[in-house]
Amino acid sequence: MHGMKSLLGAVLLFACSAGCARHAPEAQPTSSSSTTVYVARRVRTLDAERPMAEALSVRAGKVLAVGTRDEVLASAGADARVVDLGEATVVPGLTDAHGHLAGLGAGLAGVQLESTATRDEVLSRVASAPATAWQGDWLIGRGWDQNDWPEKSFPGRAELDAKLPKTPVALERVDGHALWVNGEALRRAKITKDTPDPAGGRILRDANGEPTGILVDNAMDLVNAVLPSPTEAQHEARLAAALARCAQVGLTSVHDAGMDLRTFRLMQRWDKEGRLPLRVYVMADGQGADRETYLREGPFQGRMLTLRAVKLSLDGALGSRGAALHAPYSDEPSHRGLLLLSPEEYEARVKAFMERGFQVATHAIGDRANTLVLETLLRQAEATGTRHLRHRVEHAQILRLEDIVRMGKSGFVASMQPTHATSDMPWAETRVGPERIQGAYAWRELKKAGTLLAFGSDFPVERPDVLLGLYAARTRQDAEGQPLNGWYPMQRLSGEEALEGFTVGAAQAAFAENERGRLKPGMDADFVALSVDPVEAPPEQLLTAEVKLTVVAGAEVHSAR
Repeated sequence: MHGMKSLLGAVLLFACSAGCARHAPEAQPTSSSSTTVYVARRVRTLDAERPMAEALSVRAGKVLAVGTRDEVLASAGADARVVDLGEATVVPGLTDAHGHLAGLGAGLAGVQLESTATRDEVLSRVASAPATAWQGDWLIGRGWDQNDWPEKSFPGRAELDAKLPKTPVALERVDGHALWVNGEALRRAKITKDTPDPAGGRILRDANGEPTGILVDNAMDLVNAVLPSPTEAQHEARLAAALARCAQVGLTSVHDAGMDLRTFRLMQRWDKEGRLPLRVYVMADGQGADRETYLREGPFQGRMLTLRAVKLSLDGALGSRGAALHAPYSDEPSHRGLLLLSPEEYEARVKAFMERGFQVATHAIGDRANTLVLETLLRQAEATGTRHLRHRVEHAQILRLEDIVRMGKSGFVASMQPTHATSDMPWAETRVGPERIQGAYAWRELKKAGTLLAFGSDFPVERPDVLLGLYAARTRQDAEGQPLNGWYPMQRLSGEEALEGFTVGAAQAAFAENERGRLKPGMDADFVALSVDPVEAPPEQLLTAEVKLTVVAGAEVHSAR
Protein backbone atom coordinates (compact mmCIF):
# COMPACT_ATOMS: atom_id res chain seq x y z
CA MET A 1 0.00 0.00 0.00
CA HIS A 2 1.17 3.55 -0.68
CA GLY A 3 0.56 6.88 0.98
CA MET A 4 -0.83 5.51 4.24
CA LYS A 5 -0.20 7.54 7.36
CA SER A 6 -0.55 6.07 10.81
CA LEU A 7 -1.84 7.64 13.98
CA LEU A 8 1.12 5.87 15.56
CA GLY A 9 3.76 6.29 12.91
CA ALA A 10 6.60 6.71 15.37
CA VAL A 11 5.97 3.23 16.72
CA LEU A 12 5.65 1.77 13.24
CA LEU A 13 8.92 3.20 12.01
CA PHE A 14 10.63 1.38 14.89
CA ALA A 15 13.65 3.57 14.39
CA CYS A 16 14.23 4.14 18.07
CA SER A 17 15.75 1.63 20.46
CA ALA A 18 13.82 -1.53 21.26
CA GLY A 19 12.68 -0.11 24.59
CA CYS A 20 11.22 3.10 23.20
CA ALA A 21 7.56 1.99 23.22
CA ARG A 22 6.48 0.78 26.62
CA HIS A 23 2.73 0.63 26.07
CA ALA A 24 0.18 -0.56 23.57
CA PRO A 25 -1.17 2.15 21.27
CA GLU A 26 -4.28 3.90 22.52
CA ALA A 27 -7.44 4.53 20.52
CA GLN A 28 -9.12 7.91 20.34
CA PRO A 29 -12.62 7.25 21.70
CA THR A 30 -15.61 9.50 21.37
CA SER A 31 -17.71 10.24 24.43
CA SER A 32 -19.90 7.29 25.37
CA SER A 33 -22.93 9.59 25.57
CA SER A 34 -22.34 11.48 22.32
CA THR A 35 -23.32 10.50 18.80
CA THR A 36 -21.02 10.59 15.78
CA VAL A 37 -22.36 10.45 12.24
CA TYR A 38 -20.10 9.19 9.43
CA VAL A 39 -21.11 10.19 5.92
CA ALA A 40 -19.54 8.65 2.81
CA ARG A 41 -20.20 8.18 -0.87
CA ARG A 42 -21.17 4.62 -0.09
CA VAL A 43 -21.68 2.48 3.00
CA ARG A 44 -21.55 -1.19 2.07
CA THR A 45 -23.24 -2.92 5.00
CA LEU A 46 -23.33 -6.62 3.94
CA ASP A 47 -26.78 -6.56 5.59
CA ALA A 48 -29.31 -8.15 3.22
CA GLU A 49 -32.10 -5.92 4.53
CA ARG A 50 -30.24 -2.73 3.61
CA PRO A 51 -27.06 -3.55 1.67
CA MET A 52 -26.21 0.04 0.67
CA ALA A 53 -26.39 3.31 2.57
CA GLU A 54 -24.87 6.80 2.72
CA ALA A 55 -24.29 7.24 6.44
CA LEU A 56 -24.19 5.55 9.81
CA SER A 57 -24.29 6.87 13.35
CA VAL A 58 -22.37 5.57 16.32
CA ARG A 59 -22.88 5.87 20.06
CA ALA A 60 -21.37 3.99 23.01
CA GLY A 61 -19.38 1.72 20.69
CA LYS A 62 -22.44 0.49 18.78
CA VAL A 63 -24.03 1.28 15.43
CA LEU A 64 -27.06 3.45 16.16
CA ALA A 65 -28.54 3.89 12.69
CA VAL A 66 -27.75 3.17 9.04
CA GLY A 67 -29.44 4.88 6.10
CA THR A 68 -29.43 7.90 3.85
CA ARG A 69 -27.53 10.98 4.92
CA ASP A 70 -30.73 12.84 5.77
CA GLU A 71 -32.24 9.93 7.69
CA VAL A 72 -29.18 9.37 9.86
CA LEU A 73 -28.56 13.07 10.52
CA ALA A 74 -32.18 13.61 11.50
CA SER A 75 -32.16 10.71 13.96
CA ALA A 76 -28.79 11.68 15.46
CA GLY A 77 -29.85 15.07 16.80
CA ALA A 78 -28.49 18.56 16.38
CA ASP A 79 -25.53 18.09 18.72
CA ALA A 80 -24.10 15.06 16.87
CA ARG A 81 -20.53 15.16 15.64
CA VAL A 82 -20.42 14.76 11.86
CA VAL A 83 -17.48 13.23 9.99
CA ASP A 84 -17.66 13.63 6.22
CA LEU A 85 -15.56 10.93 4.55
CA GLY A 86 -16.14 12.34 1.08
CA GLU A 87 -15.74 9.82 -1.74
CA ALA A 88 -14.74 6.96 0.55
CA THR A 89 -16.52 3.62 0.76
CA VAL A 90 -17.26 2.36 4.27
CA VAL A 91 -17.24 -1.42 4.86
CA PRO A 92 -17.66 -3.54 7.99
CA GLY A 93 -14.55 -3.95 10.09
CA LEU A 94 -11.92 -6.08 8.37
CA THR A 95 -10.56 -9.11 10.22
CA ASP A 96 -7.38 -11.06 9.62
CA ALA A 97 -8.51 -14.55 10.57
CA HIS A 98 -4.97 -15.93 10.80
CA GLY A 99 -2.00 -13.81 11.86
CA HIS A 100 0.81 -13.76 14.39
CA LEU A 101 1.16 -10.49 16.30
CA ALA A 102 4.39 -11.43 18.10
CA GLY A 103 5.85 -12.62 14.80
CA LEU A 104 4.84 -9.40 13.05
CA GLY A 105 6.44 -7.35 15.80
CA ALA A 106 9.64 -9.39 15.65
CA GLY A 107 9.66 -9.06 11.86
CA LEU A 108 9.35 -5.28 12.09
CA ALA A 109 12.31 -5.25 14.50
CA GLY A 110 14.62 -7.79 12.86
CA VAL A 111 16.46 -7.80 9.55
CA GLN A 112 13.67 -7.68 6.96
CA LEU A 113 14.42 -10.10 4.14
CA GLU A 114 11.12 -10.13 2.24
CA SER A 115 11.41 -9.77 -1.53
CA THR A 116 15.16 -10.32 -1.60
CA ALA A 117 16.07 -11.36 -5.15
CA THR A 118 19.42 -13.04 -4.41
CA ARG A 119 21.44 -14.51 -1.56
CA ASP A 120 23.82 -11.58 -1.86
CA GLU A 121 20.98 -9.18 -1.18
CA VAL A 122 20.16 -11.10 2.00
CA LEU A 123 23.77 -10.95 3.11
CA SER A 124 23.92 -7.23 2.38
CA ARG A 125 20.89 -6.58 4.57
CA VAL A 126 22.33 -8.74 7.33
CA ALA A 127 25.57 -6.75 7.20
CA SER A 128 23.63 -3.49 7.68
CA ALA A 129 21.22 -4.80 10.33
CA PRO A 130 19.34 -2.23 12.43
CA ALA A 131 19.99 -2.01 16.17
CA THR A 132 16.56 -3.49 16.88
CA ALA A 133 17.58 -6.76 15.17
CA TRP A 134 19.70 -7.87 18.12
CA GLN A 135 18.21 -10.29 20.64
CA GLY A 136 20.81 -10.65 23.30
CA ASP A 137 24.01 -11.11 21.28
CA TRP A 138 22.14 -12.91 18.47
CA LEU A 139 21.20 -11.33 15.16
CA ILE A 140 17.70 -12.23 14.00
CA GLY A 141 15.79 -11.70 10.78
CA ARG A 142 13.05 -13.22 8.67
CA GLY A 143 11.44 -13.32 5.26
CA TRP A 144 13.93 -14.97 2.87
CA ASP A 145 12.59 -17.31 0.19
CA GLN A 146 15.00 -19.31 -1.95
CA ASN A 147 12.24 -19.73 -4.55
CA ASP A 148 12.70 -16.04 -5.40
CA TRP A 149 16.41 -16.48 -6.17
CA PRO A 150 17.89 -17.53 -9.51
CA GLU A 151 19.31 -20.82 -8.18
CA LYS A 152 16.20 -21.83 -6.11
CA SER A 153 18.31 -23.96 -3.77
CA PHE A 154 18.59 -23.59 0.00
CA PRO A 155 21.47 -21.40 1.26
CA GLY A 156 23.95 -22.56 3.89
CA ARG A 157 26.08 -21.63 6.85
CA ALA A 158 29.16 -20.78 4.79
CA GLU A 159 27.71 -17.56 3.35
CA LEU A 160 26.81 -16.29 6.82
CA ASP A 161 30.10 -17.41 8.33
CA ALA A 162 31.99 -15.34 5.76
CA LYS A 163 30.20 -12.21 7.01
CA LEU A 164 29.70 -12.94 10.72
CA PRO A 165 31.92 -15.82 11.85
CA LYS A 166 31.62 -15.16 15.60
CA THR A 167 28.09 -13.74 15.91
CA PRO A 168 25.21 -16.22 16.11
CA VAL A 169 22.72 -15.52 13.30
CA ALA A 170 19.21 -16.96 12.93
CA LEU A 171 17.17 -16.03 9.85
CA GLU A 172 13.65 -17.41 9.57
CA ARG A 173 12.28 -18.40 6.19
CA VAL A 174 9.23 -16.47 4.93
CA ASP A 175 6.85 -19.30 5.87
CA GLY A 176 8.25 -19.65 9.41
CA HIS A 177 9.03 -23.34 8.79
CA ALA A 178 12.79 -23.21 8.17
CA LEU A 179 15.71 -21.46 9.82
CA TRP A 180 18.99 -20.43 8.19
CA VAL A 181 21.78 -20.25 10.75
CA ASN A 182 25.54 -19.87 10.77
CA GLY A 183 28.25 -21.98 12.35
CA GLU A 184 28.24 -20.07 15.65
CA ALA A 185 24.49 -20.65 16.04
CA LEU A 186 24.98 -24.37 15.33
CA ARG A 187 27.80 -24.48 17.87
CA ARG A 188 25.69 -22.87 20.60
CA ALA A 189 22.80 -25.22 19.84
CA LYS A 190 25.26 -28.16 19.90
CA ILE A 191 24.13 -29.33 16.46
CA THR A 192 26.80 -31.51 14.89
CA LYS A 193 27.18 -34.27 12.33
CA ASP A 194 26.06 -36.72 15.01
CA THR A 195 22.86 -34.87 15.98
CA PRO A 196 19.86 -36.93 14.83
CA ASP A 197 16.90 -35.36 13.09
CA PRO A 198 14.22 -34.69 15.71
CA ALA A 199 10.75 -36.12 15.17
CA GLY A 200 8.93 -33.86 12.75
CA GLY A 201 12.10 -32.01 11.72
CA ARG A 202 15.05 -32.13 9.32
CA ILE A 203 18.63 -30.99 9.70
CA LEU A 204 19.78 -30.54 6.13
CA ARG A 205 23.26 -32.00 5.59
CA ASP A 206 26.00 -31.89 2.97
CA ALA A 207 27.58 -34.88 1.24
CA ASN A 208 29.75 -35.53 4.31
CA GLY A 209 26.77 -35.46 6.71
CA GLU A 210 27.67 -32.07 8.16
CA PRO A 211 24.77 -29.67 8.95
CA THR A 212 24.40 -27.13 6.15
CA GLY A 213 22.81 -24.47 8.35
CA ILE A 214 19.19 -25.11 7.28
CA LEU A 215 16.82 -26.46 9.92
CA VAL A 216 13.28 -27.41 8.92
CA ASP A 217 10.21 -27.44 11.19
CA ASN A 218 10.84 -29.15 14.56
CA ALA A 219 14.61 -28.98 14.02
CA MET A 220 14.29 -25.22 14.47
CA ASP A 221 13.52 -25.85 18.15
CA LEU A 222 17.15 -26.89 18.71
CA VAL A 223 18.24 -23.31 18.01
CA ASN A 224 15.20 -21.60 19.49
CA ALA A 225 15.96 -23.35 22.78
CA VAL A 226 19.23 -21.41 23.13
CA LEU A 227 18.13 -18.14 21.48
CA PRO A 228 17.70 -15.46 24.19
CA SER A 229 14.14 -14.29 24.70
CA PRO A 230 13.37 -10.65 23.91
CA THR A 231 13.53 -8.37 26.93
CA GLU A 232 10.28 -7.07 28.37
CA ALA A 233 10.93 -3.70 26.75
CA GLN A 234 11.54 -5.35 23.37
CA HIS A 235 8.47 -7.52 23.75
CA GLU A 236 6.18 -4.58 24.52
CA ALA A 237 7.66 -2.40 21.79
CA ARG A 238 7.28 -5.11 19.16
CA LEU A 239 3.67 -5.86 20.05
CA ALA A 240 2.80 -2.17 20.08
CA ALA A 241 4.31 -1.83 16.61
CA ALA A 242 2.39 -4.87 15.36
CA LEU A 243 -0.94 -3.58 16.64
CA ALA A 244 -0.30 -0.16 15.15
CA ARG A 245 0.55 -1.69 11.82
CA CYS A 246 -2.70 -3.68 11.84
CA ALA A 247 -4.79 -0.59 12.54
CA GLN A 248 -2.98 1.26 9.77
CA VAL A 249 -3.91 -1.31 7.13
CA GLY A 250 -7.59 -1.35 8.13
CA LEU A 251 -7.81 -4.30 10.48
CA THR A 252 -10.29 -4.02 13.32
CA SER A 253 -9.72 -7.56 14.56
CA VAL A 254 -7.02 -10.23 14.41
CA HIS A 255 -7.27 -13.95 15.09
CA ASP A 256 -3.84 -14.70 16.55
CA ALA A 257 -2.89 -18.21 15.48
CA GLY A 258 -0.95 -19.77 18.35
CA MET A 259 -0.26 -17.14 21.01
CA ASP A 260 2.39 -17.96 23.59
CA LEU A 261 1.51 -17.47 27.24
CA ARG A 262 3.88 -14.53 27.76
CA THR A 263 2.19 -12.57 24.99
CA PHE A 264 -1.26 -13.53 26.24
CA ARG A 265 -0.48 -12.23 29.73
CA LEU A 266 0.65 -8.90 28.26
CA MET A 267 -2.52 -8.74 26.15
CA GLN A 268 -4.63 -9.43 29.24
CA ARG A 269 -2.95 -6.54 31.06
CA TRP A 270 -3.38 -4.15 28.15
CA ASP A 271 -7.02 -5.20 27.75
CA LYS A 272 -7.69 -4.58 31.44
CA GLU A 273 -6.06 -1.16 31.13
CA GLY A 274 -8.12 -0.32 28.03
CA ARG A 275 -5.02 -0.16 25.85
CA LEU A 276 -5.86 -2.69 23.14
CA PRO A 277 -6.80 -0.76 19.97
CA LEU A 278 -8.07 -3.85 18.13
CA ARG A 279 -10.08 -6.91 18.96
CA VAL A 280 -7.82 -9.94 19.39
CA TYR A 281 -9.26 -13.45 19.15
CA VAL A 282 -6.64 -15.78 20.58
CA MET A 283 -5.83 -19.31 19.55
CA ALA A 284 -3.73 -20.59 22.43
CA ASP A 285 -0.42 -22.21 21.55
CA GLY A 286 -1.24 -25.90 21.85
CA GLN A 287 2.09 -27.04 20.45
CA GLY A 288 4.47 -26.27 23.32
CA ALA A 289 4.56 -26.45 27.10
CA ASP A 290 2.21 -23.45 27.48
CA ARG A 291 -0.68 -25.72 26.54
CA GLU A 292 -0.84 -27.14 30.06
CA THR A 293 -1.57 -23.72 31.56
CA TYR A 294 -4.11 -22.93 28.86
CA LEU A 295 -5.85 -26.25 29.49
CA ARG A 296 -5.92 -25.64 33.22
CA GLU A 297 -7.25 -22.08 33.00
CA GLY A 298 -9.66 -22.61 30.08
CA PRO A 299 -11.25 -19.98 27.82
CA PHE A 300 -11.14 -16.26 28.69
CA GLN A 301 -13.33 -13.30 27.77
CA GLY A 302 -12.18 -9.73 28.26
CA ARG A 303 -13.31 -6.46 26.69
CA MET A 304 -11.29 -6.59 23.46
CA LEU A 305 -9.54 -9.91 24.10
CA THR A 306 -11.05 -13.36 23.66
CA LEU A 307 -9.41 -16.74 24.22
CA ARG A 308 -11.65 -19.50 22.93
CA ALA A 309 -9.54 -21.51 20.48
CA VAL A 310 -6.33 -23.53 20.44
CA LYS A 311 -3.85 -23.77 17.59
CA LEU A 312 -2.18 -27.07 16.76
CA SER A 313 0.28 -27.60 13.89
CA LEU A 314 0.24 -30.95 12.14
CA ASP A 315 2.69 -30.42 9.27
CA GLY A 316 5.16 -27.96 7.78
CA ALA A 317 5.00 -25.69 4.75
CA LEU A 318 5.07 -26.39 1.03
CA GLY A 319 7.94 -24.03 0.25
CA SER A 320 10.34 -25.86 2.55
CA ARG A 321 8.86 -29.27 1.59
CA GLY A 322 7.56 -29.83 5.09
CA ALA A 323 3.90 -30.14 4.10
CA ALA A 324 2.79 -33.75 4.65
CA LEU A 325 1.66 -35.38 1.38
CA HIS A 326 0.02 -38.73 0.65
CA ALA A 327 2.42 -39.31 -2.27
CA PRO A 328 6.01 -38.04 -2.66
CA TYR A 329 6.87 -34.52 -3.74
CA SER A 330 6.95 -34.18 -7.51
CA ASP A 331 10.31 -32.39 -7.23
CA GLU A 332 11.76 -34.62 -4.45
CA PRO A 333 10.54 -38.18 -5.05
CA SER A 334 12.15 -39.54 -1.88
CA HIS A 335 10.28 -37.19 0.45
CA ARG A 336 6.64 -36.87 1.58
CA GLY A 337 6.96 -34.02 4.08
CA LEU A 338 6.75 -34.01 7.86
CA LEU A 339 4.15 -34.59 10.54
CA LEU A 340 5.02 -32.32 13.46
CA LEU A 341 2.89 -34.38 15.83
CA SER A 342 2.25 -38.11 15.64
CA PRO A 343 -1.37 -38.95 14.78
CA GLU A 344 -1.79 -40.35 18.30
CA GLU A 345 -0.41 -37.25 20.04
CA TYR A 346 -2.45 -34.96 17.79
CA GLU A 347 -5.65 -36.83 18.61
CA ALA A 348 -4.90 -36.76 22.34
CA ARG A 349 -4.45 -32.98 22.26
CA VAL A 350 -7.57 -32.48 20.15
CA LYS A 351 -9.61 -34.52 22.63
CA ALA A 352 -8.23 -32.70 25.68
CA PHE A 353 -8.93 -29.23 24.30
CA MET A 354 -12.37 -30.12 22.95
CA GLU A 355 -13.35 -31.47 26.36
CA ARG A 356 -12.20 -28.18 27.92
CA GLY A 357 -14.49 -26.21 25.57
CA PHE A 358 -11.91 -24.95 23.07
CA GLN A 359 -12.46 -24.54 19.35
CA VAL A 360 -9.65 -26.58 17.78
CA ALA A 361 -7.79 -24.88 14.91
CA THR A 362 -5.18 -26.99 13.13
CA HIS A 363 -2.47 -25.94 10.69
CA ALA A 364 -2.71 -28.35 7.75
CA ILE A 365 -1.07 -27.65 4.38
CA GLY A 366 -0.36 -30.98 2.67
CA ASP A 367 -3.14 -33.31 1.53
CA ARG A 368 -2.10 -36.03 3.98
CA ALA A 369 -2.23 -33.56 6.88
CA ASN A 370 -5.65 -32.30 5.77
CA THR A 371 -7.05 -35.82 5.55
CA LEU A 372 -5.73 -36.63 9.01
CA VAL A 373 -7.13 -33.41 10.47
CA LEU A 374 -10.59 -33.98 9.01
CA GLU A 375 -10.72 -37.59 10.18
CA THR A 376 -9.56 -36.68 13.68
CA LEU A 377 -11.78 -33.62 14.11
CA LEU A 378 -14.84 -35.49 12.87
CA ARG A 379 -14.17 -38.42 15.19
CA GLN A 380 -13.42 -36.36 18.30
CA ALA A 381 -16.10 -33.71 17.73
CA GLU A 382 -18.62 -36.55 17.66
CA ALA A 383 -17.12 -38.22 20.72
CA THR A 384 -16.97 -35.01 22.77
CA GLY A 385 -20.19 -33.47 21.47
CA THR A 386 -18.42 -30.33 20.27
CA ARG A 387 -19.47 -29.94 16.62
CA HIS A 388 -21.03 -26.62 17.68
CA LEU A 389 -17.52 -25.27 18.42
CA ARG A 390 -16.87 -24.73 14.70
CA HIS A 391 -13.48 -26.37 14.63
CA ARG A 392 -11.13 -24.90 12.06
CA VAL A 393 -8.59 -26.05 9.50
CA GLU A 394 -5.92 -23.37 9.20
CA HIS A 395 -4.67 -23.00 5.59
CA ALA A 396 -6.51 -26.05 4.15
CA GLN A 397 -4.05 -25.52 1.35
CA ILE A 398 -3.84 -28.79 -0.61
CA LEU A 399 -6.82 -31.11 -0.41
CA ARG A 400 -7.87 -34.22 -2.26
CA LEU A 401 -11.12 -33.56 -4.10
CA GLU A 402 -12.98 -36.00 -1.86
CA ASP A 403 -11.75 -34.10 1.21
CA ILE A 404 -13.10 -30.84 -0.22
CA VAL A 405 -16.54 -32.48 -0.31
CA ARG A 406 -16.04 -33.84 3.21
CA MET A 407 -14.96 -30.42 4.48
CA GLY A 408 -18.16 -28.88 3.13
CA LYS A 409 -20.31 -31.42 4.95
CA SER A 410 -18.35 -31.22 8.22
CA GLY A 411 -19.47 -27.80 9.45
CA PHE A 412 -15.79 -26.90 10.04
CA VAL A 413 -14.21 -23.59 9.03
CA ALA A 414 -11.59 -23.30 6.28
CA SER A 415 -9.33 -20.48 7.46
CA MET A 416 -7.42 -19.54 4.31
CA GLN A 417 -5.04 -16.85 3.07
CA PRO A 418 -5.60 -15.55 -0.49
CA THR A 419 -2.11 -14.08 -0.85
CA HIS A 420 -0.58 -17.52 -0.20
CA ALA A 421 -1.88 -18.57 -3.60
CA THR A 422 -0.40 -15.60 -5.43
CA SER A 423 2.92 -15.92 -3.59
CA ASP A 424 3.19 -19.67 -4.16
CA MET A 425 1.88 -19.89 -7.73
CA PRO A 426 5.31 -19.63 -9.43
CA TRP A 427 6.46 -22.92 -7.87
CA ALA A 428 3.55 -24.71 -6.15
CA GLU A 429 2.71 -26.95 -9.10
CA THR A 430 6.38 -27.98 -9.32
CA ARG A 431 6.08 -29.29 -5.76
CA VAL A 432 2.86 -31.30 -6.18
CA GLY A 433 2.28 -31.81 -9.92
CA PRO A 434 -0.71 -31.09 -12.18
CA GLU A 435 -3.21 -33.46 -10.53
CA ARG A 436 -2.83 -32.46 -6.88
CA ILE A 437 -2.77 -28.75 -7.76
CA GLN A 438 -6.45 -29.05 -8.71
CA GLY A 439 -7.32 -29.19 -5.01
CA ALA A 440 -4.89 -26.47 -3.92
CA TYR A 441 -5.92 -22.98 -2.75
CA ALA A 442 -9.38 -24.05 -3.90
CA TRP A 443 -11.60 -21.27 -2.53
CA ARG A 444 -14.36 -21.62 -5.10
CA GLU A 445 -14.53 -25.41 -4.78
CA LEU A 446 -14.65 -25.23 -0.98
CA LYS A 447 -17.32 -22.56 -1.07
CA LYS A 448 -19.32 -24.61 -3.58
CA ALA A 449 -19.09 -27.58 -1.20
CA GLY A 450 -20.67 -25.47 1.56
CA THR A 451 -17.58 -24.65 3.60
CA LEU A 452 -17.42 -21.42 5.61
CA LEU A 453 -14.38 -19.42 4.44
CA ALA A 454 -12.56 -17.11 6.85
CA PHE A 455 -9.76 -15.11 5.25
CA GLY A 456 -6.49 -13.79 6.61
CA SER A 457 -2.86 -13.24 5.61
CA ASP A 458 -0.75 -15.38 7.98
CA PHE A 459 1.31 -12.27 8.69
CA PRO A 460 4.28 -11.96 8.92
CA VAL A 461 4.50 -14.76 6.31
CA GLU A 462 2.57 -12.34 4.10
CA ARG A 463 2.04 -8.63 4.62
CA PRO A 464 -0.95 -7.78 6.84
CA ASP A 465 -2.27 -5.38 4.17
CA VAL A 466 -5.81 -6.71 3.81
CA LEU A 467 -6.39 -4.91 0.50
CA LEU A 468 -3.77 -7.20 -1.03
CA GLY A 469 -5.80 -10.18 0.17
CA LEU A 470 -8.97 -8.78 -1.40
CA TYR A 471 -7.06 -8.29 -4.66
CA ALA A 472 -5.65 -11.82 -4.63
CA ALA A 473 -9.03 -13.39 -3.90
CA ARG A 474 -10.62 -11.60 -6.85
CA THR A 475 -7.80 -12.03 -9.39
CA ARG A 476 -5.34 -14.81 -8.44
CA GLN A 477 -2.75 -12.56 -10.06
CA ASP A 478 0.42 -10.83 -8.92
CA ALA A 479 0.76 -7.05 -8.72
CA GLU A 480 1.75 -6.93 -12.40
CA GLY A 481 -1.50 -8.64 -13.41
CA GLN A 482 0.13 -11.98 -14.19
CA PRO A 483 -0.85 -14.55 -15.23
CA LEU A 484 -3.19 -12.80 -17.62
CA ASN A 485 -6.47 -14.45 -16.61
CA GLY A 486 -5.37 -15.49 -13.14
CA TRP A 487 -3.77 -18.69 -11.84
CA TYR A 488 -6.39 -21.45 -12.06
CA PRO A 489 -8.98 -18.69 -12.53
CA MET A 490 -11.93 -20.99 -11.87
CA GLN A 491 -11.09 -20.57 -8.16
CA ARG A 492 -11.47 -16.77 -8.17
CA LEU A 493 -14.12 -15.10 -6.01
CA SER A 494 -16.35 -12.12 -6.66
CA GLY A 495 -15.65 -8.82 -4.93
CA GLU A 496 -18.46 -9.37 -2.43
CA GLU A 497 -17.41 -12.95 -1.70
CA ALA A 498 -13.84 -11.79 -1.06
CA LEU A 499 -15.06 -9.05 1.28
CA GLU A 500 -17.28 -11.53 3.12
CA GLY A 501 -14.24 -13.72 3.81
CA PHE A 502 -12.58 -10.88 5.75
CA THR A 503 -15.81 -9.77 7.48
CA VAL A 504 -18.83 -12.07 7.80
CA GLY A 505 -16.85 -15.31 7.50
CA ALA A 506 -14.16 -14.24 9.93
CA ALA A 507 -16.78 -13.07 12.44
CA GLN A 508 -18.61 -16.39 12.23
CA ALA A 509 -15.34 -18.28 12.67
CA ALA A 510 -14.98 -16.45 16.01
CA PHE A 511 -18.63 -16.88 17.10
CA ALA A 512 -19.19 -13.13 16.64
CA GLU A 513 -21.66 -13.05 13.75
CA ASN A 514 -24.32 -11.38 15.94
CA GLU A 515 -21.95 -8.57 16.91
CA ARG A 516 -19.67 -8.01 13.93
CA GLY A 517 -19.16 -8.64 10.22
CA ARG A 518 -22.06 -6.44 9.05
CA LEU A 519 -23.17 -2.87 9.68
CA LYS A 520 -26.64 -2.71 11.19
CA PRO A 521 -28.17 -1.06 14.26
CA GLY A 522 -27.14 -2.69 17.52
CA MET A 523 -23.97 -4.28 16.18
CA ASP A 524 -20.46 -3.23 17.20
CA ALA A 525 -19.25 -0.03 15.58
CA ASP A 526 -16.28 -1.63 13.82
CA PHE A 527 -15.78 -0.32 10.30
CA VAL A 528 -13.22 0.90 7.78
CA ALA A 529 -13.32 3.71 5.23
CA LEU A 530 -11.45 2.95 2.00
CA SER A 531 -10.54 5.18 -0.92
CA VAL A 532 -12.06 2.64 -3.34
CA ASP A 533 -15.05 0.30 -3.29
CA PRO A 534 -13.46 -3.15 -2.77
CA VAL A 535 -16.42 -4.87 -4.43
CA GLU A 536 -17.06 -2.84 -7.58
CA ALA A 537 -13.82 -0.97 -8.28
CA PRO A 538 -11.45 -2.58 -10.79
CA PRO A 539 -9.36 -4.95 -8.64
CA GLU A 540 -6.05 -3.35 -9.65
CA GLN A 541 -7.14 -0.20 -7.81
CA LEU A 542 -6.88 -2.15 -4.56
CA LEU A 543 -3.09 -2.22 -4.99
CA THR A 544 -2.80 1.53 -4.49
CA ALA A 545 -5.91 2.17 -2.40
CA GLU A 546 -5.75 3.99 0.92
CA VAL A 547 -7.27 3.19 4.28
CA LYS A 548 -8.84 6.50 5.27
CA LEU A 549 -10.15 5.55 8.69
CA THR A 550 -10.21 2.52 11.00
CA VAL A 551 -12.84 2.49 13.75
CA VAL A 552 -13.07 -0.14 16.49
CA ALA A 553 -15.88 -0.09 19.05
CA GLY A 554 -16.59 3.49 17.98
CA ALA A 555 -12.98 4.62 18.56
CA GLU A 556 -10.88 5.98 15.69
CA VAL A 557 -7.69 3.94 15.94
CA HIS A 558 -6.18 5.07 12.63
CA SER A 559 -6.84 8.10 10.46
CA ALA A 560 -5.16 9.15 7.23
CA ARG A 561 -6.61 12.66 7.56
